Amino acid sequence: MPKHLLLELGLEEVPARFMRGAMGQLKERLERWLTDSRIAYGEVQAFATPRRLAVLVHDIADKQTDIHEEVKGPAKKIALDENGAWTKAALGFARGQGVEPDQFFFKELNGVEYIYANKSSIGTDTAAVLVEGLTSIIHAMTFPKNMRWGANEMRFVRPIRWIVALHGTDIIPLEIEGVQAQAISRGHRFLGGDAVIEEPAQYVERLREQFVIVDVSEREAEISRQIEELAAEKNWNIAVKDDLLEEVLFLVEYPTVLFGAFEESFLSIPQDVLITSMREHQRYFPVLDAEGQLMPYFVTVRNGDSKGIDIVAKGNEKVLRARLSDAKFFYAEDQKLQIIDCVQKLDSIVFHEELGTIGDKVRRIHAIADALALAVQTDRQTALWVSRAADICKFDLVTQMVYEFPELQGVMGEDYARKAGEPEEVAQAINEHYKPRFAGDPAPESLVGSIISMADKLDTLVGCFGIGIIPTGSQDPYGLRRQATGIVQILLERELPLTLHMMFNIALDVYDRVEVLKRDCEDIRKDLYEFFGLRVKNVLSESVRYDVVDAIMASGYDDVKLTVARGEALMQAVTDEAFKLTVESFNRVCNLASKAASTVVDELKFQQEEERMLYVRWTEVHQAFNDSYSHPSEALAALGQLKDAIHSFFDNVMVMAEDEAVRANRLALLANIAGDIHRFADFSKLVWA
Repeated sequence: MPKHLLLELGLEEVPARFMRGAMGQLKERLERWLTDSRIAYGEVQAFATPRRLAVLVHDIADKQTDIHEEVKGPAKKIALDENGAWTKAALGFARGQGVEPDQFFFKELNGVEYIYANKSSIGTDTAAVLVEGLTSIIHAMTFPKNMRWGANEMRFVRPIRWIVALHGTDIIPLEIEGVQAQAISRGHRFLGGDAVIEEPAQYVERLREQFVIVDVSEREAEISRQIEELAAEKNWNIAVKDDLLEEVLFLVEYPTVLFGAFEESFLSIPQDVLITSMREHQRYFPVLDAEGQLMPYFVTVRNGDSKGIDIVAKGNEKVLRARLSDAKFFYAEDQKLQIIDCVQKLDSIVFHEELGTIGDKVRRIHAIADALALAVQTDRQTALWVSRAADICKFDLVTQMVYEFPELQGVMGEDYARKAGEPEEVAQAINEHYKPRFAGDPAPESLVGSIISMADKLDTLVGCFGIGIIPTGSQDPYGLRRQATGIVQILLERELPLTLHMMFNIALDVYDRVEVLKRDCEDIRKDLYEFFGLRVKNVLSESVRYDVVDAIMASGYDDVKLTVARGEALMQAVTDEAFKLTVESFNRVCNLASKAASTVVDELKFQQEEERMLYVRWTEVHQAFNDSYSHPSEALAALGQLKDAIHSFFDNVMVMAEDEAVRANRLALLANIAGDIHRFADFSKLVWA
């Protein structure tokens, strides 16, 4: 009769950010072990609270599945020597499969005889392998940070304080660093007591009786329900940010939502400051009115019941009051600073030991931004705003507010610059130049902000690549992938007339003047182009199938906006079955065009009407293709007009003629056509069902 399996690891409080991954990892490792061990099982549930990781496996088989299979060995000619004796290869195969050589038999496969053996393995009782299996799973767990405790050698996310391990009603005799498995879990630290688990299916309910909701989804739903009820009761808009809800979810075992208030005088501080202080420092949810303006209230989640909730609210209010008082002081003090003094202090902050200070970086940003503004042909006033914004874009890094709340860099700069009388366009750009900060974050709305943002990101990318810092694998300490993705996003959303190489050259010219790069500029340019290619490919892959992506990327992606448009146009075209004939004509041209030694066509050497007609048709299409290239759908349609002439040409003309001059002329014609085709895409990469 199948039984349930329960494993719970009781821990000291684990950082909330580790919990979701750890819960999934324990479940996946146990499932993989059961599968590899040939133990059948049913539904698998994973649970987690700040003090525990648990997994419940339903209907686990009583024993491993028996194995009866035919195993193929080496070929007969390798398995037997010239005297008919078994070779080392055959004997090694026998040892590896746990069989005797006299059990071998021969079978033919694809005209070759091989030795085979019947391999059988009788399944072991599940109970007999659980201790070793569960022990290996626990020791194999990995975490972003580990620790040791006591005199133990084992490293784990936090010390293990208790273990529940049950196979049906039987306790699995598991021991980890002196902690013996039992059938007793621990309830809420203050509200509950020990929870006796007589059988795995009782786990969730027994813990609930001790004020622990172990089911993560249930706990999240309960928090959301209470917040929604409070919002409806007070007619509030409680700003629930997903990442904060995720963190709070793993800070509590028995959630109770409560609210508190703070003095309205604090609302004179910028809203972003107050919200950041509440969210980042106190894990509070801010309360907004119908217009999205902050109200003098906050919502938080207690790890416990509603007993004495008023006292808890007062305690939270006291802590928040101290935080906001600090913020109010910093805000007032920062406004006494002069922007020019702040900018000068940037020379004392190291950006990178090989790339200089933040002050050095700002000067490079200024030079790059001015060149970008010139390249996109801004008007004189916009160019002046770009220069000023570039000069002061990092000044708020030396303010007390940003020192206390680093995530407010740019936000405070915009506020302080506006109060100091800077033009609105400049103040806005100081904040926007950090955008997009993360996936899903919008690009800068203003042209000035877009230019400064690209200049800042280009400076970081070119500087890091220039001294050999290039992301590999998952390592990217300077966020270079995010910086490149941000530039691509700005190019797409702002539709700026800039190519990748144009931007690389601008930044490399600036760096060339300060002489800090260690690598050859051409190598840097090549690596940057390939690096950006992966970002462009990611964008294309969001809406275009893989073969279309490959076809488009093979023709280059220097103009990011145009590359994405080409992808969309080709994706639309391949949905039409008739387009397949057009692609076939393109591929026939390109296959032979690779043999051409020249692109010079002599009309006097045409011998057949079909080649003359193809040339005439191409000259017409070539002009239309070039004129419409910035509108890929039209350009592709123009190329498609060559299909009939190409097919007629190949049906009636021998390209590889015996006359060398005639052959070369025909290949040159095809090479010209192929040039236009390749400029749009490598159509040979398209896959047809």
